[in-house]
Amino acid sequence: MNKTIPSKLPQLIRGEWVNSSCSDWLEVTNPATGEVLSQVPLTTSEELQSAVTSAKEAFVQWRDTPVTVRARIMLRYQALLKKNQESLARILSEETGKTFEDAKGDIWRGIEVVEHAANIASLMMGETMENVAGGIDCYSYLQPIGVCTGITPFNFPAMIPLWMFPMAIACGNTFILKPSEQDPITPCKLAELFMEAGAPEGVLQLVHGGPEQVDFLLKHPDIKAISFVGSVPVGRHIYQTGTQQLKRVQAFAGAKNHMVVMSDANKTAAINNIVGASVGAAGQRCMAISVAVLVGDTQQWLEDIKNAMSVVKPGHWQDPNADFGPLISAAAREKVLGYIARGKEEGADCLLDGSDISVEGFPHGNWVGPTLFANVSPDMSIYTDEIFGPVLCLLNADSLEDAIQLINTCPYGNGTSIFTASGAAARKFQHEISVGQVGINIPIPVPLPFFSFTGWRASFYGDQHAYGKQAVRFYTETKTITARWYDSDIEQVEHTNLTIQLK
Repeated sequence: MNKTIPSKLPQLIRGEWVNSSCSDWLEVTNPATGEVLSQVPLTTSEELQSAVTSAKEAFVQWRDTPVTVRARIMLRYQALLKKNQESLARILSEETGKTFEDAKGDIWRGIEVVEHAANIASLMMGETMENVAGGIDCYSYLQPIGVCTGITPFNFPAMIPLWMFPMAIACGNTFILKPSEQDPITPCKLAELFMEAGAPEGVLQLVHGGPEQVDFLLKHPDIKAISFVGSVPVGRHIYQTGTQQLKRVQAFAGAKNHMVVMSDANKTAAINNIVGASVGAAGQRCMAISVAVLVGDTQQWLEDIKNAMSVVKPGHWQDPNADFGPLISAAAREKVLGYIARGKEEGADCLLDGSDISVEGFPHGNWVGPTLFANVSPDMSIYTDEIFGPVLCLLNADSLEDAIQLINTCPYGNGTSIFTASGAAARKFQHEISVGQVGINIPIPVPLPFFSFTGWRASFYGDQHAYGKQAVRFYTETKTITARWYDSDIEQVEHTNLTIQLK
């Protein structure tokens, strides 16, 4: 893998890294320093068309490539990702601001999906039944659907692309990746390694851009399926536009994840997990805990939670004492600061204010410190909206039933968790809660790749989710065959063979 960062990022089209002929370029900046790392093109329509055409042409042969060959490419790919994990993490930290350990975790969670994709032979097995009726057998195959595309967000530039294209390609499809324009360097390095692993020309294309380029892909008739992760407004647009074009769409959108803390919970573990899950990665993850619901006696833990959050500090990724990094951009920082100011105006108690925090030596970083609000009510914007920053809201509930009702009233349904020592309380919670991913004494319940990432309600638009068995269903079509063979044909064949022998 080439570890240098080019001044202008190329595109992967027709198996080659080519520079765009566009006239408009965007700057990719280091969010901790403001330094310009590279420039990313707004891919032209002609270049996008070339990528789609190439992917369509490559699909003809790739779909007939034996599943064992596809699996071996994934095996080589995961080995290369592991070999280059630290160098990838350094690049990822530079362009996202994530701490080095967080960046390595981003890559590792993607590697786990690639390992799952290497098991594609067993994942794509169909079903069969003999003699469903008199002398009739029935069986099914899973077959690839064609050219797929993925539109990925800034917050996980390694993990989320690796959610998408390895599974799609392992299933026999070809893929066009459009990474976030805010941190596209890491995805380019991922594509480099995929080509190094032996991927044939045209199986993976990588293009760049913003809304105009996304709409081109959404509306192109040769693209059969769209995968997206991002905000609610964009997710809704992706889903509506894609489905209007009669495409398959999986669109993962926003979240407002709650953590319920019961009176019998392990206090130390609960508080440590509240803090880590709310401010880790600067709160820029769709599974972050942004609301803690304190039930009963835990409402007396405010000072303990405040004290635990107050020692957590942002910093540069090369600082081993940094707990999290900056926000991705100045605009993102201003948005979060706006919510903090609004929370104060709406009457919440700001127990910890990270608005004016600074990091020595990095005056141009997009820093926001841990921020804690108490006495938050469900009508406040800091509760209703996804802030996407290191901001935690504390709400009180008199009982588990009240906490469940609060969460089920929230429009989002990405993840939730409960901290308790009671198996009965945990079971009631997991059964009655209308959220797709539930943690019990685990704050961020992201499933491993042999399950699927299963957000619900306004956190997801579509039918089949990411990775796991649902991803295989999303990226394939089921073909069912019903067959009958007549015994009389056996006799005819035997008679014919005997006649030939006599002659």
